[in-house]
Amino acid sequence: METLAFIAGNLPLVGQLTIEHVSIVSVAVGLAILTGVPIGIAITQNRKVADAVLYTAGMVMTIPSIALFGVLIPILSVIGQGIGYLPAMVAVLLYSQLPIIRNTYTAIINVDPALREAARGMGMKPMQRLLRVEIPLAVPVIMAGVRTAVIINIGVTAIAAYIGAGGLGTLISRGISQTDPRQLVAGALAVSLLAIAADLGLLWVQKRMTPTGLRV
Repeated sequence: METLAFIAGNLPLVGQLTIEHVSIVSVAVGLAILTGVPIGIAITQNRKVADAVLYTAGMVMTIPSIALFGVLIPILSVIGQGIGYLPAMVAVLLYSQLPIIRNTYTAIINVDPALREAARGMGMKPMQRLLRVEIPLAVPVIMAGVRTAVIINIGVTAIAAYIGAGGLGTLISRGISQTDPRQLVAGALAVSLLAIAADLGLLWVQKRMTPTGLRV
């Protein structure tokens, strides 16, 4: 009850922190889509390159978020952005690459060869086949990767509060430093609810983007 009373009494603050949180995740994942999807498509042409790219992206995922922030701080300090929004966004961008690249790669290489042959028989050029056949069929799997990236990084962004990035992690960090369970629980609850809402919203988008014949 104390936590609910705290949230009710600080709704403007919670709303502001939620907007900050969503801003970091949405910008970073948006950039990850713009880079990860083309990379995932490109590496379908060479298995060795694909293995190297996926291995590298997997290695990035194994780096603890605090350690990655620690690496980014001195690098971005060169341009005066060592703490705050930019290092948090860059970290989330890096963590988003693996699920998006991997799902794009897997989806494209698993397109039914018969469909490719049918498209080729209709006179479609490689780029036309990619845009009109392969990508539409790959959308559900690509969107599943985007959903995974968003859910993972909503949690990662909460830790970014420790480098001054703002977001809902601010409540958690204040709760710990001030030994205030109300703020700690409120922050954790808000992050969890945001993750659930984002997953459901992206699931709806995924279904809408899925070709009618593939919907279940």
